[in-house]
Amino acid sequence: MTLSRRDINELLEVHGLAPRREFGQNFVGDPNTVRRIARLAAVCAGDDVVEIGAGLGSLTVALAETGARVVAIEIDRGIVPVLRSVVAPHANVTVVEGDAQELVWDDLLAGSTGWVLVANLPYNVGTPLVLDLLDTVPQIARMLVMVQREVAERIVAPARSTAYGALSVKVAYWATARIVGYVPATVFVPQPKVESALVEITRRAEPAVDDIDPQALFQLVRAGFLHRRQMLRRVLAGVVTAEQFAEAGIQPTARAEELDVHDWGRLTRVVHAAAEVD
Repeated sequence: MTLSRRDINELLEVHGLAPRREFGQNFVGDPNTVRRIARLAAVCAGDDVVEIGAGLGSLTVALAETGARVVAIEIDRGIVPVLRSVVAPHANVTVVEGDAQELVWDDLLAGSTGWVLVANLPYNVGTPLVLDLLDTVPQIARMLVMVQREVAERIVAPARSTAYGALSVKVAYWATARIVGYVPATVFVPQPKVESALVEITRRAEPAVDDIDPQALFQLVRAGFLHRRQMLRRVLAGVVTAEQFAEAGIQPTARAEELDVHDWGRLTRVVHAAAEVD
């Protein structure tokens, strides 16, 4: 049975626990919300699901009820025993105590290449964690993550939009992304000050731009967005020459937010080729 707000408060009180700010803990206390997330994740019996930040098991139980095999990761050793007791009726759940940023993912996800990540990500680590998983864990083919609404809008933002930035480019290189729903602050214990959003991220079969070093691409993108309102010829002075802008088909008077992932890819390819010649 999924957990209500009352259930969560009772579990915390009985076990002498409290949400820990350093772990960004905000527990979902609404059964309808976690079932909605499980439904939007489109997982079913036989699927492999990994959940990061399982907490007291609100979402874990909803995922288990789909019949999927669930690996629930929780960093807080004080909460792990409670989580294990909550999910005990579900034989298809494995609880792993550990920090998702330090796990050996190849070992944890061995045996399958079609994992789905479903998670209410802590606000303080959500963005770097998503990017790290895209960079280094190809076994995760799809994600449905709950993050701050502002972060979600940056993840899915297209070029020439206000929210578009280096994060948007990096996600677009590895995957397609879209917001599939919003979650009000009122369903959480404790209640945060911001609204959350659900983002579906689907890994591309191949990166959006081929024949380039992704780290070289991301380095150039980060440099370009250091001063997003300035022209690229100024921001990237000493990195990209006028001739290289012309060869890549990029106006040197453009700003970083005007270039999509394919534009950045062309510019990176030209700059990288010139560096190899030198």
